[in-house]
Amino acid sequence: MSDHATSPLRFRLRRDVAIGCLLALLLSAFPLTVDAASGGKTEVLPVQKAAPSAVFIETTGPEADLRRQLRAKNAVAELGASASQVMFSQAPTGSYGFIEPKFLGMALVTQSPDLVLQRAAPTANAYEIHKLADGSGMVVGFVEKELMVQVAPAQRPKTVRLELYSNPSAKAAHIVAVPLTKLSSDRMPTKIDPKNPNSPVVLNMDLRSSASHASTQGVQ
Repeated sequence: MSDHATSPLRFRLRRDVAIGCLLALLLSAFPLTVDAASGGKTEVLPVQKAAPSAVFIETTGPEADLRRQLRAKNAVAELGASASQVMFSQAPTGSYGFIEPKFLGMALVTQSPDLVLQRAAPTANAYEIHKLADGSGMVVGFVEKELMVQVAPAQRPKTVRLELYSNPSAKAAHIVAVPLTKLSSDRMPTKIDPKNPNSPVVLNMDLRSSASHASTQGVQ
């Protein structure tokens, strides 16, 4: 076949390849949708978002200073004045709030998909919750120095049993933020001093390995 006869064929092949590449780029730029059971549309994401790594401050110091440093590191700001109480799923990204220990404990025990956050700490021993820019949730607390090397690595080969204190003490002076989707517990938090209503509390929990599947908790 002569070059003159094959030139239209070559042109069509090049055109089809160009159109195919353009369609691939367009499809990758927009998430696919499928019909939900209710008749609406549900976004289908290509991959599940990975849980963030634990974030910590290496030094110790006054509690207020440590909290400010960790908030700056996680790039979160106080909830707006109009949101004195809000569900985690509805809270703006890049914000932080507080939750009573008993409600956090219930959420971790039942693996509840959402949390009630308050703009101001409702109690002196409330836990602080960070909602990162990507929507991930982080629970802030204090741990013993020996646990830092187990909690800090982004890749944890096995589950870590964690005692997370609501406030610092001589025993647990290091502040840390751990990913909410990787936490689970089989018990409620307990007060360090049962006779003191404002006593710091400790919550025993499992920080699951980085290889385990994330729960739906804290996910929008």
